[in-house]
Amino acid sequence: QVQLAESGGGSVQSGGSLRLACAASGDTFSRYCMGWFRQAPGKAREGVAFMDSNNTTKYEDSVKGRFTISQDNAKNTLFLQMNSLKPEDTAMYSCAAELRSRFDYCGGSGYLYRYWGQGTQVTVFS
Repeated sequence: QVQLAESGGGSVQSGGSLRLACAASGDTFSRYCMGWFRQAPGKAREGVAFMDSNNTTKYEDSVKGRFTISQDNAKNTLFLQMNSLKPEDTAMYSCAAELRSRFDYCGGSGYLYRYWGQGTQVTVFS
């Protein structure tokens, strides 16, 4: 099974940028749907961006045009470039993985994903 570890969170002023990374180990990266989720205090977890090994991507509406998901297959690492950050982007961000064969397309609820990293906090202040 795959193990995931995020890095790159932090505090940034509104309008700034951060780049999150999710290093995967233990299995072939290309077998998985990879996703970034976030959860703010008192709010439900939401899927932010998803990607498969064919570079097919899917974004939550509020981050389209601001966030970019990408992956480096050679390094088994998933990235989330976050630009034009807003205070409402403040949340714990986690990467998740699930076997691609279980989906028609990568996306969906976090309940569909079995493998999770520990999360990294992103705080955007105005």
